[in-house]
Amino acid sequence: MTPTEPALNPSARPEVSETTPPTTEPASSTPTVGTETEISVNPEEFETLQRDLDQALAKADEHWKLYLSAHAEMENLRKRVEREVQNAHKFALERFFGELLPVRDSLELGLEAATDDVDVAKLREGIDLTLKQLAAAMEKFGACEVDPLGARFDPDCHEAMAVVPTDQAEPNTVVQVLQKGYLLNDRLIRPAKVLVAKAPAPPVS
Repeated sequence: MTPTEPALNPSARPEVSETTPPTTEPASSTPTVGTETEISVNPEEFETLQRDLDQALAKADEHWKLYLSAHAEMENLRKRVEREVQNAHKFALERFFGELLPVRDSLELGLEAATDDVDVAKLREGIDLTLKQLAAAMEKFGACEVDPLGARFDPDCHEAMAVVPTDQAEPNTVVQVLQKGYLLNDRLIRPAKVLVAKAPAPPVS
């Protein structure tokens, strides 16, 4: 007789003890966030540092005020210089025209007096006085005429209009002034227009 084998139940499982071993957390080596390091300061040192800080702040405030004052002064100076330059441009010729007004008055009076029965001698005298007034006004402002008659020709001051053969003057000298030149404070503002002498051609034999 065959011994009977025990029937196997597929759903039956052996019981396993699920005992979880206790976990042990390792000690963290990271320092705790938010910790503050205390610095011990001697009260005397603190007072010294505070005093130095106050002095530095006072000095910085003083320098800032000096800067603002200097900046405002420079701005005022710039505006004043601009006004002076503008006025100089506007009124640079004011005095000069003031000197010319009497000359114009004289010319107008002479024109009114130039009638048909005018005395030519008095008219010439009046014109001569007017020219002297004009010359005086120009000289007062540094203008002078260039009248190089008889002088050697100077291309820096003279403008040769023609060359004239003559034995009455040395070659390369001015024999006639067609129009006077003028200097303003030693600076040429108009060259004199002149005729220049040259040696006459030798006679043809």
